[in-house]
Amino acid sequence: MSDDAPRSSRAVVVGGGIAGVTAALRLADAGLDVTLLEGRPRLGGLAFSFRRGGLTVDNGQHVYLRCCTAYRWFLDRVDSARLAPLQNRLDVPVLDVGRPAGPRLGRLRRNALPVPLHLAAGLAGYPHLSLAERAGVARAALALGRLDPDDPALDEDDFGSWLAHHGQSPRTIEALWDLVGVATLNATAPNSSLALAAKVFKTGLLSEPGAADIGWAAVPLGEIHDTMSRKALDSAGVRTELRTKAGALTRTDEGHWLVDTGAEHIEAETVVLAVPQRETHDLLPEGALDAPDRLLDIGTSPILNVHVVYDRKVLKRPFFAALGSPVQWVFDRTATSGLTGPGQYLAVSQSAAGDEIDLPVAELRARYLPELERLLPAARGAGIRDFFVTRERTATFAPAPGVGRLRPGTHTRAPGLFLAGAWTATGWPATMEGAVRSGAGAADAALQALGRPQEHPLQEAA
Repeated sequence: MSDDAPRSSRAVVVGGGIAGVTAALRLADAGLDVTLLEGRPRLGGLAFSFRRGGLTVDNGQHVYLRCCTAYRWFLDRVDSARLAPLQNRLDVPVLDVGRPAGPRLGRLRRNALPVPLHLAAGLAGYPHLSLAERAGVARAALALGRLDPDDPALDEDDFGSWLAHHGQSPRTIEALWDLVGVATLNATAPNSSLALAAKVFKTGLLSEPGAADIGWAAVPLGEIHDTMSRKALDSAGVRTELRTKAGALTRTDEGHWLVDTGAEHIEAETVVLAVPQRETHDLLPEGALDAPDRLLDIGTSPILNVHVVYDRKVLKRPFFAALGSPVQWVFDRTATSGLTGPGQYLAVSQSAAGDEIDLPVAELRARYLPELERLLPAARGAGIRDFFVTRERTATFAPAPGVGRLRPGTHTRAPGLFLAGAWTATGWPATMEGAVRSGAGAADAALQALGRPQEHPLQEAA
């Protein structure tokens, strides 16, 4: 090794979710000796799969958009872009079953015209809003486009009040703004920070024509976020330790970190904490943050998924959204799950599910099976081969007004200690995109501190 060659540095990443895997890959790609610790027996955080009988089940439905450039970089980095394809063009079937005249199907879709004309024709033909309401949406979208999501003042306001102030009717909020916002923010408009809502809608709908095209995994989530991620980590030389938690962080006399796992003490110059906010709070050394208890004030929001396996095909589309029903979004998971023989497996994804997250399975079954029959006539009389529920009580941080001042940045006051996670100050809500951005940001900050800055991955992917 020449005298000019960079000295190998040791880094420990605590947490094997998307943020932690991203940070570990970035650090290893820069030549660091990286150990990744994950308490679960798998990688992927809350984007994972499990076996149930002959099925491979995702804990919940995860999607991303074409504007999610960081997550798309992540897919490329773990050789999985082909496993999570994007729509050619945004096209969302929306079925309204609340009309007195009977169910009606509409579509939210775009064309290839420049912004904002790319949505004009789709909005003009959207049957779930009146002509006046559609015109009001266009005016509100233009006003939204003038907002700066990075303005701290916006974080103190709620999106619902802003929409009402800009002439959006309750029906418009239900049939458009919350249809998109609840799925991306995991909160209704009155419970969402205006800053985060502006980020979602400006980036997804008003940045470029294809920004809102939807992508989702064509394989079980675990294949991407566990199997393929583990292969990428192994190839990068990362030592990955599953079923291993960090118990304490202490400083050595030389100013390095000692990470105690119970089985060993790992010495490192750099530590990235990529675990949820409460776990981060418990691991932080004294003085690492000015107000560490603020982490405990970051609320959480649940997501409920209802899984139904029918004995026949009841849905012809890959997914749809619902109006006039408790059902929010329905996805066909038949091929992904490995279901064989006749039948179809549907997953009902329910965001901001605080009122239902703890309901017994029997009560959820009594609520959702009739609703699916109301939405899908072919389900009437179909046999139910399986019905089960997955619950993530702390699926995301709550994007409530004021949350921005609680979210910490990547840096801490402790040299060599950095934070990652979708709950940190990424400017994004709690999405896979935010998780990747946080992990990349933490790794970049660590490398800068070590005097080994690297080109940002989004610049590399450009």
